[in-house]
Amino acid sequence: MTTITLSTTTPAPRPPARPRPIRLGLGERVAPYGYVLPFFVLFFVFGLFPLLFTFVISLFNWNPIGTKTFIGTANFTRLVHDPRFWNATVNTLSIWLLSTVPQLVVALVLSHLLNHARLRFANFFRMSLLVPYVTSVAATTVVFAQLFDRDYGLFNYLIGLFGFDHIDFMSSRIGSHVLIALMVAWRWFGYTTLLYLASLQAIPRDIYEAASVDGAGGWKQFSNITVPSLRPVIIFTIVTSTIGGLQIFTEPLLLSPGGQFTCGATRQCQTLTLFLYEQAFGQFKFGYGAAVGVALFAMIVIIALINFLLSTRLKGER
Repeated sequence: MTTITLSTTTPAPRPPARPRPIRLGLGERVAPYGYVLPFFVLFFVFGLFPLLFTFVISLFNWNPIGTKTFIGTANFTRLVHDPRFWNATVNTLSIWLLSTVPQLVVALVLSHLLNHARLRFANFFRMSLLVPYVTSVAATTVVFAQLFDRDYGLFNYLIGLFGFDHIDFMSSRIGSHVLIALMVAWRWFGYTTLLYLASLQAIPRDIYEAASVDGAGGWKQFSNITVPSLRPVIIFTIVTSTIGGLQIFTEPLLLSPGGQFTCGATRQCQTLTLFLYEQAFGQFKFGYGAAVGVALFAMIVIIALINFLLSTRLKGER
């Protein structure tokens, strides 16, 4: 008699089938590059090419209606020994500091107050902060020129009531710097405030409530919660304000007596961009004007790099 033995061994499971690779057509492989191509084309045409061409022009004695002579780094050597360039550099840095520091401080404090204050029509007050930003620079200049006019300005009228002499802001170096910085700060503080406010509203209310329970007052909450939470946005606004402040052009040009590119007889408020425009388009020294542009670009890169290193170090300390 034959004995049949049944196996109880479970057969090994089959390995899962590998998914078939999806083969894309030529159009599907090329399409993603086509989507990003317009950005790179515009960046090359309006960003990279002008920058490289400016550096090329700076190596020439370039007159648009005359000859073009290669002179190497002679324009940069002349720039280093030109007192007008250093005067414009000092003016630019002075106006930048006078406008940027108060603007960021006021925006930081105002955003903290708007985030905690319970106001009726709060959205109306928040949106009204953008009015200076959307106002034309020319219109703003006209208003400020009338307010701070030496003979008929409201500011000089008010200080005259207290027995003080009228101030001619545009005739002095510090006066013109203060007036231009006040215009810049007034135009940009609302935009910066809304950036800070948007970041503050992302902070949970529980953190402030817990700090209040622990006995932390308004100043401690501001210094220990608000400022550290806004650190990335503060660094961003410092970098953007630095780039914009070093390129300031319209305000000093419109406020200068007679609309001169020198911004006064003693160049008391001539910035680097005004000096560049004067040399390139006023005296048709394209090579020397391009050298000023390259030097301004180098300054912006150096300051942006310093901000980047500081921000990296602050992030490492957190």
